[in-house]
Order: sequence, then structure tokens, then C-alpha cells
Amino acid sequence: MKHLLKAAAAGLVGVVAMAGAAIADPVKIGFVYLTNPGDHGWTYAHEVGRLDVEKHFGSKVETTYVENVPEGPDSTRVIRELARQGNKMIFTTSFGYMDPTLKVAKEFPDVKFVHLTGYKRSGNMSTGNIRFYEGRYVQGVVAGMMTKSNKVGYLASFPIPEVIQGINAFALGMRSVNPDATVSVIWVNSWYDPVKESDAAKVHIAEGADILAQHTDSPAMLQTAEKAGVYGFGQSSDMKAFAPKAQLFSSVNNWSPYYIAQIEAMLDGSWTTGEGPDHWPGNTWLGLSDDYLVLTPFENMPANVAAAAKAAADKVSGGYNIFSGPFKDNAGNVILSDGESYHDGNLWNDMNYYVEGVIGKIPG
Repeated sequence: MKHLLKAAAAGLVGVVAMAGAAIADPVKIGFVYLTNPGDHGWTYAHEVGRLDVEKHFGSKVETTYVENVPEGPDSTRVIRELARQGNKMIFTTSFGYMDPTLKVAKEFPDVKFVHLTGYKRSGNMSTGNIRFYEGRYVQGVVAGMMTKSNKVGYLASFPIPEVIQGINAFALGMRSVNPDATVSVIWVNSWYDPVKESDAAKVHIAEGADILAQHTDSPAMLQTAEKAGVYGFGQSSDMKAFAPKAQLFSSVNNWSPYYIAQIEAMLDGSWTTGEGPDHWPGNTWLGLSDDYLVLTPFENMPANVAAAAKAAADKVSGGYNIFSGPFKDNAGNVILSDGESYHDGNLWNDMNYYVEGVIGKIPG
């Protein structure tokens, strides 16, 4: 009898061991953040995406993030450490992480790296981005109709392609409804610096701007606008709570479907960095039509302006190429003639100028 009990017990242990082996450990996923989720802008939007990943995959994945990582050598150390910790996929979420990500990707060929928002790829490193400029075109339409002074102020971070695309798309939208309006750009040389952003907004307002736009990450510009009684647009996330009387609408970055698609592909073995078209797997660059860019409700504006904004958004979502001719640069040189248009390669390689309506020159 004792032998039978021992045999039964041994069999039970074997079943338990087999059941334990069948329960896979969660796959580790790492994120590298430029600031912290409390910026209420760029990093906050990525954090929303990370939390949606956890909701979608449940116990299949385990995510972690490192915040306040400067672009440059320190990011290399952080990315490398995440790889050493066993993360199977690592998302690096700022343009300046591009070369550090590429460097670490070569050191860890079995780890999948996804860089936002650059252009360099390798056998285990893909890239992703959102067509931010599409939202800025719609902002430009609203600004052109709302401005009374015909002076619009724009806060810019660094003179990289995606920022220049946004300035020019904004100006093209603005001039499509108001050819007398102009855009003045202040480069704050930071992605996130509320003090600099507020100071730059004050300069714009002192110079007569009654509409403000931004490619910086905090709500400071909008808060300054509200105190001065002027209007502006939110960036990356909905910033209405910080300036309910000033925000016309926000362009919201929706990273959740991108993160989920990349992780699902990694889990089912279909992930690749092959040079695809404008979408996953090799390089993802999607916008309004795919809900990667979402516009909040149009507020604090007359009904006809809201209608024009909706029409512009629908036009872009329907496939309109914002960078279609005819248009000139702000020195009067013809960039595109009627019937000509830019493709994505032009946007990344050839746009080293401001279009008509933007004052000044791009910093060297």
C-alpha cells in the first residue's frame, strides 16, 4: 500500500512539474524615456502606450521603463543595461537615441530594438514614427482663420526633419486660408523645458502673436497663452486641462496600436526589419487615417473654423499630400510646381528650408 501511495505521489509531482513547465515566463519589454510621464506631453503619450500594452497582453509580458535618459552617451549605457536584464524587445523613444540604439543592437543580435523617431535600421532594429505634420497642417488652417494680428508664434525644439516638416506643414495650412499671415519661429533647443517654453511664448506674445503652436513637450506654452488671453495648440497629448480657455485642439500621439503590433509580431515570430513601404514591419510611418495621430475636439473657435478644421482633417485622412505644388520657399524660390509633390524621401532629405510665410532661416 505504501508503495502505491509513493507511486501516486511521484506521479502527482510529475504532473505538477509538467504543468509548471507549460507556464511560460513573461516576455520582458523595455522602454527608454527622454523625460518622465509627468511631462504631460511626449513621454506621457508613450506611457499611455506602455500601459495599454500591459492591458492587452496581460501576464504574457512584463514591461519596465527608465525615465529621464539624456540623449547621448548615457542613453547607450541605459539601453545596454536593459538588454543585459533580459528584455527581448526594447523601445527607445527619442530621435537622439538613434545611434546609441544602433550601437547596442549590434552588441545584442538576439534582442529586438525599435527606435522612435529616426531612420537608421539594421537586422534587429526597426523604426517607427507618426506623421505629426498632418496635425500641424490642420492647426495651420485654424490659426490662419483665427488670427487677428496675422502673426503666429511657433516654438520649435531642434532643427531635425520631423520638426521642420511640422513648421512647413503648419505654414502651408495657414496660408491656404490666409495668405497674409506669417509664422515666427523660436528655437528653444530642448524637447522639454517648461521655463524656456514659457519665456519663448511670452516673446511671441510681446511681438504681437495671438496664436501659438509648438513642437515642444510641456503645457507651459498653453498656460502662458491662457494668462495672456491668446490661443494655442496642445502637443502629443490632450493639454486641455492645463489651459481650457486657450486650447483650440491637441494633436495626440497614439502609440498603443504600434507597440501592440510590434510586440505581437515579436511573439509570433513574424517581426522583421526588412525595408518595407511606409508601414510596418521595417519602417512604420502612419498618421490620421490610421488613428496613430488623433485630434481632440475643436473648441474655443467659431463654428465655421471648426468646420474648416474638420474638412482639412478629412482631406488629409483621405490621402491628400500636404507637400504638393505649387509652393515656394520663403526666399521666393520655386520648390514644387503645380502637379508636383514630395514623397517621403524628400521630407527626410530635401526639406532644409522654410516655406513662404515663415520668417527667418533654419539654424545651421
